[in-house]
Amino acid sequence: MRIKLSDHFTYKKLIRFTLPSVMMMIFTSVYGVVDGIFVSNYVGKTPFAAINLIMPFLMILGAVGFMIGTGGTALVALTFGMGDDKKARRIFSLLVYIVIGLGAVISVLGIVFVEPVSRLLGASDEMLPYCVRYGRIILISLVAFMLQNVFQSFLVTAEKPTFGLVITVAAGCTNMVLDWLFMAVFKWGITGAALATMIAQCIGGIIPLIYFIMPNKSKLRLGRTRFDGRAVVKTCTNGSSEFMANISMSVVSMLYNFRLMKIVGENGVSTYGVLMYVNFIFIAAFLGFAIGSSPVVSFHYGAGNTDELKGFFRKSVRIIGIISAAMFTLAQVLAVPLANIFVGYDGELFSMTVRAFRICAFMFLLCGFNVCGSGFFTSLNNGLVSAVLSFGRTLVFQVLTVLVLPLVFGLDGIWLSVVAAEVLAFAMTLVFTVKNKNKYHYA
Repeated sequence: MRIKLSDHFTYKKLIRFTLPSVMMMIFTSVYGVVDGIFVSNYVGKTPFAAINLIMPFLMILGAVGFMIGTGGTALVALTFGMGDDKKARRIFSLLVYIVIGLGAVISVLGIVFVEPVSRLLGASDEMLPYCVRYGRIILISLVAFMLQNVFQSFLVTAEKPTFGLVITVAAGCTNMVLDWLFMAVFKWGITGAALATMIAQCIGGIIPLIYFIMPNKSKLRLGRTRFDGRAVVKTCTNGSSEFMANISMSVVSMLYNFRLMKIVGENGVSTYGVLMYVNFIFIAAFLGFAIGSSPVVSFHYGAGNTDELKGFFRKSVRIIGIISAAMFTLAQVLAVPLANIFVGYDGELFSMTVRAFRICAFMFLLCGFNVCGSGFFTSLNNGLVSAVLSFGRTLVFQVLTVLVLPLVFGLDGIWLSVVAAEVLAFAMTLVFTVKNKNKYHYA
């Protein structure tokens, strides 16, 4: 049975509606992890480190799509809740066209500047050609990557979360099969890894674009539009937290890599790369829940259904708490086998990775509340609070802790800084949640 945004959401219905988005984000992370596994095992440690070094730059360029997707979803769903379906579709079309235009410009600039940026990030002479080759191939499909980020959110607003999951699975399976074919069979090295990812991103971005261009039975369809500066500004404001999260995580990753290169060299960058790959999978569950539930919150807020907001808030806190405890336990259990999959060929690197992962696992107890807390305020169209929460969690606290803790704890301080940043972010999330509860009537 199709679930509508206007429905009353029980625990069962909320889980059913958000589960495709959760699975979609997890699967997206999984096929990114497969990339890392193949590069590390079939191409080598230096190319693996090179990808981890240039990846933050590539993620920064694609962050615009994620900002417009999450921010636009909140605005479009709110407009649906207010009963103006025609305006909602017009805003949706405008945002998609903007993403295509911006993506093309950013792609060209990225291809031109990827080499000097790689040097700026600290790439050694040995790593530089791998960074440049991988980066330029990936940037060819930047428009598709940005569209993929946009449609992951809008397919939920269109009440088609399962279709979004199908597209993601198709893209992911394509990426994994091509990884094996290009690297294990054809021996194309890092070029094969980049081509596999590029083709997968095209599937994830172009197929939904065709779907929304063609006549369909969803709530959304691409059509004629006109420029609406107020809607664009509101979208960017709503999505600023997600934009800052992507930018901040990328900047912080650069800082972590720089610190690790100074302390332990290439092995440290490789270990951090493994942590990021695995953390993406775990955190993806929370991101998926935030994406899947965002249109529900925006719709009922726009419609003035405060009872639904209260019910959603109460149920969400309980669901996130259960998932957080399960993730921490799972992370501790899987530390050894996961490290073995990535870097089992190097004893020193393996030991470092296992220790780092077990320390970082404590972050999973709190990060779900922080991620979904920021997403919740985005859904309420309060981009300022959402941005402050996201900016604090992903940049301010991360930078502060990674600069201070290694001075006290050495290498372990790098891994502890991730946990400490989540503790500080949780305190701030709690303050803003309590402060705004009477304004939005969600508790």
